[in-house]
Amino acid sequence: MPFDDLRLVLERARIAGFLGPGPVEPHIRHSEGFAAAAEDALDRPPTEFADLGTGGGIPGLVLGVRWADSRGAFIETGQRRCAWLREAVQELGLGGSVSIVEDRAEAVGRTEDSREAFELVTARSFAGPAVTAEIAAGLVRVGGVLVVSEPPDRDPDRWPSDGLQGLGFAPAQPVEVSGAHFVVVRKTESTPERFPRGIGRPTKRPIW
Repeated sequence: MPFDDLRLVLERARIAGFLGPGPVEPHIRHSEGFAAAAEDALDRPPTEFADLGTGGGIPGLVLGVRWADSRGAFIETGQRRCAWLREAVQELGLGGSVSIVEDRAEAVGRTEDSREAFELVTARSFAGPAVTAEIAAGLVRVGGVLVVSEPPDRDPDRWPSDGLQGLGFAPAQPVEVSGAHFVVVRKTESTPERFPRGIGRPTKRPIW
């Protein structure tokens, strides 16, 4: 799928207020950083991936276009954003590989079809580290990875190893791709059944 079509779709997302102001190119480059970090961690594209809080399509749509042979799930609660994403997915020819999941991510991670079902989970501006890790833990399969965009100033206290271990994750690894910053967190053990907690609880009472 030519990236020219993707640029037009993302430009409409910007006009609709689903993306920040300014050109869409930086959003695309940042999304490609997600892809590079994931491919480096997995040694290949993922077979399945989920994007938390896809919103205006970043990084989900970029990843869907890049990984046409992967199964993708865009998890989003906003009704208007989900309606727009469904249209965008069809326009970009991704309807056979990408699904829009209109639900709270912590609920999705407890369903039979999605529990520890994804080789990759991505998150950009989704929530703080503790909330993101807890919710993603219900979705990432053992051996898979979580990739999260990060501020440029490295703070190891944001991703404490003991907190991650309690969710089944290995220590977070910082990664820089073309000036963009991420952490890559590998799933090494199955997540305890109590995580993620019920709707709203990870945000109200973060585990660290």
